[in-house]
Amino acid sequence: MNAYGSSADLAYLSATEARRLFTARELSPVELMRAVIDRAEQTEPTINAFTEQLFDEALEQARHAENRFLGKNGLTPRPLEGIPVATKEKHAIAGRSLTEGSLVNTGNTATENAPVIDRILDAGGIIHARTATPEFSIATFTHSRLWGVTRNPWNPEFTPGGSSGGAGASLAAGTALLASASDIGGSTRIPAAFTGTVGYKAPYGRIPGVAPLSADHYRGDGPMARTVDDCLTFANVLAGPDPRDHVSLRPKLILPTEYEAVAGMRIALCVRLGAYDVHPEVEANTRAVARDLTDAGAVVEEIELPWTKDDLLISLAAHFSTIFGALVSEIEAKHRDRMSTYATAFADTMAAARERVTYLDGLRVETRLQRELGEAMAPYDALICPTTAVPGLPAGDDLLGRLVVNGVDHGEPLWAAMTVPFNINNRCPVLNVPSGHSSWGLPTGLQIVGHTYDDPTVFRIGKALEQLRPWAYTPEHRPTAQSETLTR
Repeated sequence: MNAYGSSADLAYLSATEARRLFTARELSPVELMRAVIDRAEQTEPTINAFTEQLFDEALEQARHAENRFLGKNGLTPRPLEGIPVATKEKHAIAGRSLTEGSLVNTGNTATENAPVIDRILDAGGIIHARTATPEFSIATFTHSRLWGVTRNPWNPEFTPGGSSGGAGASLAAGTALLASASDIGGSTRIPAAFTGTVGYKAPYGRIPGVAPLSADHYRGDGPMARTVDDCLTFANVLAGPDPRDHVSLRPKLILPTEYEAVAGMRIALCVRLGAYDVHPEVEANTRAVARDLTDAGAVVEEIELPWTKDDLLISLAAHFSTIFGALVSEIEAKHRDRMSTYATAFADTMAAARERVTYLDGLRVETRLQRELGEAMAPYDALICPTTAVPGLPAGDDLLGRLVVNGVDHGEPLWAAMTVPFNINNRCPVLNVPSGHSSWGLPTGLQIVGHTYDDPTVFRIGKALEQLRPWAYTPEHRPTAQSETLTR
């Protein structure tokens, strides 16, 4: 038995701590992988975060990682050596299935690795599982006809969010230490908020992607983790130019690992982003974060943004209907009967939008929204705001009507997440960190928004908040596989 006691305690180690223990030879990568696999065997029947389990291969790779830490064969450990990493199924692995959660793509096999997969493997990370998404990663929840319903480990009646819902669920359940994600409208930050984890939407071009959507400036791949340090380490692995994606930025940005305290920083607080109806508990948790930053010596001032729902809708409708929506519509035209109801509804909505707005209409509004954010943030180092307007979304619901939870109408589901404004403003780095918990049994999230391409500042504030408002997955603060909610 190791110093960490139970298998669950090992599974909830941070990647940073696991790496320290590997180096000190106090823990073997094989021990850690077995603990993670054991945890998955307990939780997966209910949580359903994984689409594919690669446990046998992972254990063999863990043995090779162990040899590197022992100095055998002259090999040295790499940045993610021996760390169990769950990767989003849409992140292609050569020779393995690539379905994006759709029956339409059953039988498809990837011909090459996605850039983020190559980065993980080159850094010594061990891909032990692949994670679920909604069909084509188009939703703020995670379920599909192909893979079924993925549930939130904190409360399985709710979704872990989407589209990187399997990633967030696996981190919260203790079945991965790191997870790859992507974000075109909040697909990293929404699940991070709902699962109490850390998710990073890097500015456009920071992390290389896959054509053709690598050219969509709303979209980008990125890291998820349980701690800010782990997310930072993972971001440093994923970032940097790749010849397959000519918009990927050079030179590679290497984020610092140490930062000054937040004392003296100027931070803007915007609770509603001009357009959102925020649940009282989400607002309370957001304001509590602001108070803690103030107590730590930061100057936090509340601001308002002039954004309206109409402006946001025009920008989103023009952009999505022209690019991502058009891609889904091409598939829908041939395979509608094999698609999920929410996927066909998305295609129909995008087709209608193309008749009403042009890409130029969207650009006119988009650039105004960008200017308004830039001017509002100019006196400040960063901005903080909620990640979602509500504490959660029901599991298995297509959300095609109103959002009703416990008999209460919470409005149109489109406005449940507050992430899309920062896909419109996608040169801004955004870090989601936990802000607290709600009475719905779920964590809530906070977005830390930086100036364009100022990645270090969001991590500086994130690291400070992790100290001011600890959210570590201790035995007293984590979902438990033995709870009634996970076994019923």
